[in-house]
Amino acid sequence: MRKALRWFLAFVVLIGTVGTAGTAAAAQPDATQADTAKTTDIKDRLLAIPGVSLIEEKPYPGYRFFVLAFTQPVDHRNPRKGTFQQRVTLLHKDTARPTVFYTGGYNVSTNPGRREPTQIVDGNQVSMEYRFFNPSRPDPADWSKLDIWQAASDQHRIFKALKKIYGKKWISTGGSKGGMTATYYERFYPKDMDGVVAYVAPNDVVNKEDSAYDRFFAEVGTEECRDRLNAVQREALVRREPLEKKYAEIAAAEGFTFDTVGSLDKAYEAVVLDYVWGFWQYSLLADCDSDVIPKDAKSATDDEIWTSIDTISGFSFYTDQGLEPYTPYYYQAGTQLGAPTIKFPHIEKKYIRYGYQPPRNFVPRDIKMKFQPRAMRDVDTWVRDNAEQMLFVYGQNDPWGAEPFHLGKKARDSYVFTAPSANHGANVAGLVEAQKDLATARILKWAGVAPAAVQADPSKAKPLAKFDSKLDKRDVEREPALRP
Repeated sequence: MRKALRWFLAFVVLIGTVGTAGTAAAAQPDATQADTAKTTDIKDRLLAIPGVSLIEEKPYPGYRFFVLAFTQPVDHRNPRKGTFQQRVTLLHKDTARPTVFYTGGYNVSTNPGRREPTQIVDGNQVSMEYRFFNPSRPDPADWSKLDIWQAASDQHRIFKALKKIYGKKWISTGGSKGGMTATYYERFYPKDMDGVVAYVAPNDVVNKEDSAYDRFFAEVGTEECRDRLNAVQREALVRREPLEKKYAEIAAAEGFTFDTVGSLDKAYEAVVLDYVWGFWQYSLLADCDSDVIPKDAKSATDDEIWTSIDTISGFSFYTDQGLEPYTPYYYQAGTQLGAPTIKFPHIEKKYIRYGYQPPRNFVPRDIKMKFQPRAMRDVDTWVRDNAEQMLFVYGQNDPWGAEPFHLGKKARDSYVFTAPSANHGANVAGLVEAQKDLATARILKWAGVAPAAVQADPSKAKPLAKFDSKLDKRDVEREPALRP
């Protein structure tokens, strides 16, 4: 489809060229504009785009890094209903290089950073803050305008505006909720990007069917590690009374409140029930032997149990102060994305009062929510039948990969790979050698920068840019508590 579209556009351009070739005067403005673009500073070119303003520029060797504000309509279906300022960053290398469009699905970092596909293709990188994450939030906030189509339309408008400057090929990418975002963008605007690299992207097609997660937790890692983690989690509920007393003392000292979730008791259980999931999401099997995980939960002190739960789950998260920055995520989880519910066979029912609580419990009650069960089914069906030049990367030991995206027979030049023993930080570099080579080669090809040797032999594929310890941090995109 992309090749056919490019051929058609080339044909239209050719016809237009033939029609005007005899008029030298008509060609002159184009040449002048091209010369002007080459000599005009990139910052001036960016600020000449309607609705773009500069927040700040930060220096970085070999790049220009801009933090920009981009005027977006609150409602892309009715632009007259007001606008808001959306933060966008740009790591500029060269307009002659390909561009990677990244979003993490949450706030955007205002410090220079380079995602894996950007290093692979040695290109520019545009990063978008997801709508409704402060400060990219309309005021007043009409929460009904926070959905996956509106967010995809934000990306579409940014792409259209910047494509005039960055005319080479584009690849979208993102990790976790950002991987989901890149996938939704492709579903709604499949003609924009030349490739998609979605990392650890959950795919909760049927929100009420979560048995895949239960199977995952019954098999992940080793039996010894699972038993050790389960014992600590259970012990934290057995010792609920003394540990909640400690929680109350800390909350009073820190000014924590629990109006959104409803009570300290609900918040305490939510943190404890996140414990095993949080370990596998962010840690490796080897970490099971660390001092943070008591070897014998029953003989551990209260402080040791508390420290273990707090280190992995974070007791501050389900407070009002911890939840507030993530209201947009929980709103989306409770209206379109879905949220997991798992069982705890290692804990007697008498110790569990609430179980995994629904997203509704983590969003202020004055924000109305209604779940749309068809949203994820639509995306899943589209990916199965229409995926073209898409790569999904998962981690073997990442709970969110229990419900991944799948490709159907109609998918073209698309792949789903799993990095062995990897957690939520899985990437192309962590794949087995043959898959790593193929994935790298395809990314280079999609970006239009694959050397001839790589096109002939994928095993020769390597990132085009040298590793930079500051730009190319490979840490897990860590968000506290249970969120992708």
